[in-house]
Amino acid sequence: MAYISLLFLALFFAPAEAASNDAMLIHTYEEDVTGDGEKEQLELKGKLFAADGVYYQDIWVDISSPSSDKTWRINYGGGYDPELQFADLTHNGVVDILYQSPTGGSGGLYTSQLNQWDKDDFIELPLPIEQPVQGEFMDDFRVSVQLLPKEDPIILDVSGQKEEYIRLKLYNDQGKLLEPTTLMIDPVAFFDIINLDGENQKGLKSFQQISGAYHADGIGTVESIWVYDDDKWMLLETNLQTDLPRLDSTSS
Repeated sequence: MAYISLLFLALFFAPAEAASNDAMLIHTYEEDVTGDGEKEQLELKGKLFAADGVYYQDIWVDISSPSSDKTWRINYGGGYDPELQFADLTHNGVVDILYQSPTGGSGGLYTSQLNQWDKDDFIELPLPIEQPVQGEFMDDFRVSVQLLPKEDPIILDVSGQKEEYIRLKLYNDQGKLLEPTTLMIDPVAFFDIINLDGENQKGLKSFQQISGAYHADGIGTVESIWVYDDDKWMLLETNLQTDLPRLDSTSS
């Protein structure tokens, strides 16, 4: 009797993912990703965590050659709403595969992966790391954002949020910062493939969110342009997109 009860409980409380063990075809692409002059077929597939859900516990792409029996697989892990993009980002004459998928968190972050054809297989290449952005609150309801170590900081007026900051005991009524507080600087959220100005080449634009007291307290977005050169990513330019009033950095 106890055995039957345990069996019933095991069946009743079986994890939801057990209902969705079958792979699903998410999207089919045709691109020459090996540089042989023929378009391979790429089938982006995934396994849902739950039959009625939207989160894929496992995502991968199966790649097959049209003129041979060769096949390859690239694994991506889990995520939502995945997609592939294709561009010769490494400038070797063969298009690379950029995978991106939202993580589903409140920060708007994506999982990204870049793969390149190398001899007889696909290798993963590192994506651009975020530059060492720094930011902090200052007296008089201001914040400082430094995009690069040797550049002057950007000073922003955040007095529009002063009542909230006073309520949070970040400032007092006179605008005095009550304790040193850094800004929330997220890692790179996602990438766009772009055409580089004046060159017949592709590059990447990265987007990195900066927040104040909490994630919804948006300060701005760092947008950076990257080019792949000499086996590494080079930062071409970076700027801060913000709706907050800018102040003269000398006033700090």
